[in-house]
Amino acid sequence: MDKSDLIYDWNIVGRAETTNRPLELNDETLRDGLQSPSVIDPPIEKKIDILHLMDSLGIDTADIGLPGAGPRAVADVTRLAKEIVDCKLDIRPNCAARTVLADIIPIVEISEKVGIPIEACTFIGSSPIRQYAEGWSLEMMLTATEEAVTFAVSHGLPVMYVTEDTTRAHPATVRALYRAAIEAGARRICVCDTVGHATPDGVSALIGYIKAVIHGMELTDEVKIDWHGHQDRGLGVINAIAAYEAGADRLHGTALGIGERVGNTPMDQLLVNLQLMGYIDRDLSNLTRYCDTVSTSTGVPISVSYPVVGRDAFRTATGVHAAAVIKAFNKGDDWLADMVYSGVPAKMLNREQTIEIGPMSGKSNVIFWLERNGIEPTKERVERIFNRAKQSDSVFTDEEVMRLV
Repeated sequence: MDKSDLIYDWNIVGRAETTNRPLELNDETLRDGLQSPSVIDPPIEKKIDILHLMDSLGIDTADIGLPGAGPRAVADVTRLAKEIVDCKLDIRPNCAARTVLADIIPIVEISEKVGIPIEACTFIGSSPIRQYAEGWSLEMMLTATEEAVTFAVSHGLPVMYVTEDTTRAHPATVRALYRAAIEAGARRICVCDTVGHATPDGVSALIGYIKAVIHGMELTDEVKIDWHGHQDRGLGVINAIAAYEAGADRLHGTALGIGERVGNTPMDQLLVNLQLMGYIDRDLSNLTRYCDTVSTSTGVPISVSYPVVGRDAFRTATGVHAAAVIKAFNKGDDWLADMVYSGVPAKMLNREQTIEIGPMSGKSNVIFWLERNGIEPTKERVERIFNRAKQSDSVFTDEEVMRLV
């Protein structure tokens, strides 16, 4: 039977045709992700491991730090940029910088030293609440923008101009800031949902407005739009998808969604959803390793129920669920077994469906487990394990099953 006959996909009913417009991804794990108050800033060796894993997942660019923060940041950014050059990685580097020359000068120096272009991501707040708190005038913000972008461009750096808190900024302010940055030479602008305020409808409206601002400038060079979201309302992934569908060219995220407060858009979840929606085609077999490495390096634990890479993502001990998976395995159809009780194919992530034994299991769980472990499922053995499982308050470990065997 054809696979399309076995799953009716309501997700595509009424959905506009995919335009196959190019989509880029920017990983903020090593900069914005490390601003979380609960993470460990990993040693450079771990950062290099994470950088290689980003590259293996086809992630296009990575924010490798804010060298204006001090000597350690300069050293780490330099080493990571050099790793990209020495290992001929496909991933391209960028660095965060406030719209002040003191933050941009180190990026220029590192770029010249290592011999690779480093995109300068110059940022400034844009919402009226931020302006009021800081005591900023629009004139001051425009002057800082023009000076910073002009300086970076004049020193050969590609520039992404970032407005913090864009999703709460006044249209006239956004228009003035972006026009000033673009006229000074920025060829990317980044729309930020800095405090996780936006909904998908808000994202679509904002991206649409910004596209109109750019198109109204009638530029010869194309200006790209980035989207940078946060998770305060739990809408990071769907907002990023909405941004792409509305016209954004590059989406930002971090491994496991680490970052300030409750974090950034989770890059891992974003990758899986974009892949399943047909917006990208990447090799995601290293996704679990990427998340595990970031988890151990930063001290951020992965919840057992975390989507896709959590321990329980493809694991069941429930009788009805397990029975369906087992029947699919018995048909000799790995795809069927992978999808009959899963919305995400484990194989895509180099994982597999796992059947466990616990108080909600049926005898088929026991038989399957024994057979998978090369043990004869005798009637007496199955009954003993099954009866003990029904008296348990949790799923058995492999060691516990083996003691019962």
